[in-house]
Formats: sequence, structure tokens, C-alpha cells
Amino acid sequence: MQKLFIFISFLFIISCADKPVKYKKLHGNAFGTTYNITYKDGLNRDFTKQVDSLIYLVNKSMSTYMPNSDISKINKGDTTILVDKLFTEVFTKSDKIYQETEGLFDPTIGILVNAWGFGPEKSVEKLDSIKVNELMKYVGFNKVRLKDNKIFKEYQEIYFDFNAIAKGYGIDVIGRFLETKNCKNYLIELGGEIRARGVNSLNSEWRVAIENPNTDGTRSVNKIVKLKNKSLASSGNYRKFKIDENGRKYVHTINAKTGFATESDLLGATVIVSGDCADADGYATSFMAMGYEKSIQFLNKHPELQAYLIYIDENGSTSSFTSENLSLY
Repeated sequence: MQKLFIFISFLFIISCADKPVKYKKLHGNAFGTTYNITYKDGLNRDFTKQVDSLIYLVNKSMSTYMPNSDISKINKGDTTILVDKLFTEVFTKSDKIYQETEGLFDPTIGILVNAWGFGPEKSVEKLDSIKVNELMKYVGFNKVRLKDNKIFKEYQEIYFDFNAIAKGYGIDVIGRFLETKNCKNYLIELGGEIRARGVNSLNSEWRVAIENPNTDGTRSVNKIVKLKNKSLASSGNYRKFKIDENGRKYVHTINAKTGFATESDLLGATVIVSGDCADADGYATSFMAMGYEKSIQFLNKHPELQAYLIYIDENGSTSSFTSENLSLY
């Protein structure tokens, strides 16, 4: 009887081991948009609570829409704030991209994001070149520094805005958490930004759609890209823009060199990197400010980046560019 019990137990263990592990899916809200997470976990655990906690921590550190976040307190002039590791890493990543893009990526652009009506603070009425030039005094990542977990600003009015990189970074935080739980196969999508590791449920590369730059609110697929151990971020001005009473269009990507919210010839930029989604996020935003020609020049200097650009050519037609190291379908 004891041998029978052992045999039955052994069969039970074998059957559990042979049972295929299903991919789990999580959905929720974060950073003013939605997230979708698909992952494979041998223990079939639900990480919803942990994911929501991580999102809260990122917001508590860097959300300009939370009055009690660290960044909001710093923006209001609180010099006693000791920033956490999340803030420190994003600050460091931002400084690197700021240097590489010669200042076109600049998280101190926040005062102008607000002025043009794309931030949490009150916009400036009848914003003209004189007012913009006055506000530009408070823009420049070279005017801030991080030392001993404290932020030092050359001017109290300097306003941090990490929205161009924080969403991608939030994805990285979640991805790193999944990896600590031995989840090697996952895809995290948050507001269109993506971090993919391993393979999907079909044991193949993750397939992700790149959208057309539709301005009428509709959504359609332009290309398909396969991702394995890659991060992807897209930026575009075809959804988030404003048109004033004179018919002039203002886009949410502020040029940190000029201070103006004018549209470049680039309609959409998708960047793929082997590392963190925060980096892809920052580069994609930078390209929108650079425009097509400068983006191409930048890509030539950085062959580690993969990119797909949609732009308006010299004839006024919509064209696209695919970097040589990227395959699209």
C-alpha cells in the first residue's frame, strides 16, 4: 500500500511538471494611460498589487501631477527633499541624453510645457517670443545638479518635467521586478511604450505594431516589428496638439533650444534599444524636436539604436526611413 501511495504521488508530481505554464495577463491604469502586461511565471502568481505599488513609487518620485510628489515639492522650491534611487537614475539617464543631443532633450523644459498649456500648471496667455525668451532663462539641464541625494537649481523657477522619459522608466521598473521573480519571458506595454524579454506563448519573438500617424483619432497599423530582449518607444505630435483661434498648431514636444511648440517635419519616431525603455523613450522624444535630417545624423553616430521615422519630405508627401539594422514587416 505504501508503494502504491509513493507511485501515485510520483505520477502526480510528473503530471504537474508536464502541465504547460500559461502566460498571465494584467491590465490597469498608470501615468495617465493604460498598461498591459503578459508574462510567464512557473508559479502562476498574480503580480497586480506589486505592479500597482511600483507605479505608485514612480509617481511619488516623479509625477508633476501629484502635489506631494518629490518632483512637485522640488519644483515649488523645497530644498530639503532627499531624492530616491528612482529619481537619481532618471536624472542620470536624462543628463546622458541631454549631453548626447546637445540639449534638445531637456527635462527642465517644464516651465514652457506649462506655459504652452501641456502641463499641470496654468498656461500663459498670449505667449509670444518676448515671454518665451524670458522663460528660457529657467531652462537648461546644465543649470541643475544632483549631489548627496539633493537637487540644486541655479534658479528657483526651474521646473523639472520627466514625462518624456518617466513612462519608459516605469516600464523598466516593472520589468526588473518580474526578472527578480524569475520571469524571463514577458512583454510590458504602457501607453505604447514596450519592454520585451524572452519569447511569447508561441515560443517566438514578440510581435508589436507601429501605428500610422493619424490625426483624426483613428488607429491603424503601419509596420510590424519583432522584439526579443528589446525595448521600444514611439513619439509623435499627431495626437497631442492644440490649435489656437488663428488656426496655428502647437504640439506638446517643446523645442528646448527655442522654447516654442512648433511642429517639425517628423510626424513620428520609433526607437528600439537593447537596454532600458527609458532610453528609447528619451531618444524618441529628442528626435521629434530634432526633425528628420538631424535625427538621421544622430543615428549615424549611434549605430546601437534602431529607428523607424515617418516624416514629411520636400514634396510635402509622407515618407518613412528605416535604419539598416532594423527589419520591419
